[in-house]
Amino acid sequence: MSEKHGKLVLDNYIGGEFVPCAKHIDSYDPSTGEVYCKVPDSGPEEVAAAVNAAKEAFPGWAATSPAERAQVLNNLASLLEAHQEEFAQAESKDQGKTISFARNVDIPRAAYNFRFFASSVLHHTTECSQMDNLDCVNYTVRSPVGVAGLISPWNLPLYLLTWKIAPAVATGNTVVAKPSEMTSVTAWMMCQLLEKAGFPAGVVNVVFGTGPQAGDALVSHPDVPLISFTGSTATARAIMERSAPYCKKLSLELGGKNPAIVFADADLEQCISTTVRSSFSNQGEICLCTSRIFVERTIYPQFLTKFVEAARQWKTGVPSEAANNNGALVSIQHLEKVRSYVALARAEGAQVHCGEGVDKLTLPPQNVGGYYMLPTVISGITDSSPVMQEEIFGPVTCVTPFDLEEEVIGRSNGVRYGLAATVWSRDVGRVHRVARQLQAGLVWTNCWLVRDLNLPFGGMKCSGIGREGGRDSYHFFTEVKTITIKH
Repeated sequence: MSEKHGKLVLDNYIGGEFVPCAKHIDSYDPSTGEVYCKVPDSGPEEVAAAVNAAKEAFPGWAATSPAERAQVLNNLASLLEAHQEEFAQAESKDQGKTISFARNVDIPRAAYNFRFFASSVLHHTTECSQMDNLDCVNYTVRSPVGVAGLISPWNLPLYLLTWKIAPAVATGNTVVAKPSEMTSVTAWMMCQLLEKAGFPAGVVNVVFGTGPQAGDALVSHPDVPLISFTGSTATARAIMERSAPYCKKLSLELGGKNPAIVFADADLEQCISTTVRSSFSNQGEICLCTSRIFVERTIYPQFLTKFVEAARQWKTGVPSEAANNNGALVSIQHLEKVRSYVALARAEGAQVHCGEGVDKLTLPPQNVGGYYMLPTVISGITDSSPVMQEEIFGPVTCVTPFDLEEEVIGRSNGVRYGLAATVWSRDVGRVHRVARQLQAGLVWTNCWLVRDLNLPFGGMKCSGIGREGGRDSYHFFTEVKTITIKH
């Protein structure tokens, strides 16, 4: 790392060393719209060097015991916790999220990811079966796959990068990781702690750069047998195409167009406060955020009025101010994309109740060039509109009435995504019945974002392939072998 014209300049981390890159990409502070960092613009050469380092380190790391690997993961978790405030400040500045969200969500979860998989890897069992009539015993063993290619997104940068690194190295793989070029700083900071935590050189390599350059080189490299990707469905299609000639193992966690279904018997106070949070947390830049709210018609007017009031109370402003709920969106391009959906809704005759184009946001002079957008609530939009069909990934949600249970299940399922859903009702039989019929990998009832990391995480349809979590990640990052012994 160096300073160039007052800007932070990052280096790749390959084979236990920071390696400068000849070309760089500008990285912006979303709260001001100004360039503050230079990120390596890596390509095939840098990726090849990282893969070679990971290949060289693999035999030694795979030969260590799960307990030895778990100790190293716990060491890194402790180091992240010791530097939590530095990481939180960096994540907030780099991504645009509020300092409160980074302190309370991103960085604690990043550390916990290492602790969770350090423990989880010690408690898996394999299978055994007897065939007494043939005097045979069968059993399975699991082994690490090799070099894991890990590509993480910009919305929860360190949180989701560590969600991939932790299970990969816990199971004995070595990794080449590519964070988003828009939010690379905390990954680079983590690399500074790896040697102190006890990671041998080459076990964790981080190459920075764009998807078309560094990402493409990684997913198409013949010596990377496994790819874990979190991001857009369009990019996932390209990854499948580029990796297909090599028959790689793929885990793809993709987008969502997540419905909330509010029945007339719901606890409205709890429902509204939680659904405002599920719609607008982290500027709506979470794949699990609610973007379609279906409300039973008998309570629809009451719900809409109260929900708009609550959305207006969700404070947007400078990320460094702890009282703010939302900061800035990640980039000017993303802000313009999100705004375009609100403009489309207006053009289609929908009503925008609050937020974009309705309410005014006042910012300090130094932040007027930042990428801010108020929580926006839309009604009167058809289910067939792109606003109701496509992932917006910003602080925008649509509210619409329904009459029948069967109707709302069909409408909720009427998109190409199937990541998450929420159901609000006091009727226990109904929540079970509806949850079973929703095409979503996760269904929360009367809550949102309650996660047991042991359980599967992932989506149906265009929301992904595979699952992540305790046992699922263990299975993904290992190969199973059946051994038969005749006696």
